[in-house]
Amino acid sequence: MRSYAWTLVLAGNGILNQVLVGAGFVERPLELASTRIATVIGFVHFFVMLLTLTIYANLKQLSPNYAKAAADLGASRVQTFIHVIGPLTLPGIAVGAFVTFVLCIGDYITPQILGGNKELVLPQIIMQQIGRRADFPTASALAIILMLVVTAVYAGCARWLRLERA
Repeated sequence: MRSYAWTLVLAGNGILNQVLVGAGFVERPLELASTRIATVIGFVHFFVMLLTLTIYANLKQLSPNYAKAAADLGASRVQTFIHVIGPLTLPGIAVGAFVTFVLCIGDYITPQILGGNKELVLPQIIMQQIGRRADFPTASALAIILMLVVTAVYAGCARWLRLERA
């Protein structure tokens, strides 16, 4: 539903173009629908919320005593954030970023609706190989590439998080 709502907002006669033309920012409507920009806007709208909730959950678990201790030792609020809060929440931020990455790289519907088959992502290419061409070997190879990319990013995050704890 959100993707279709964004399609209505970004269409040639959509709300955004009506506001831009009405305010005099542009002379004619912009072509935003079925572009990479539309896909990126959809991804940001859908997945920033998940990342924000993950970071919030991590911050909520952090004891307020850390900030009080830093203040007692003479640290300003900025110094407390940079030297205490930031490093303690970095693993949660990394996990949230990884989960968001996995969901973005595997998303099929958002680019399908907002990109309009003009901007293809790997899951769409895999589905085309299966659905239109019945080319199962190529689809399998592309699926393995997708799996290897996710595995490499996971291994990098896991290694980095392990190094941060040591």
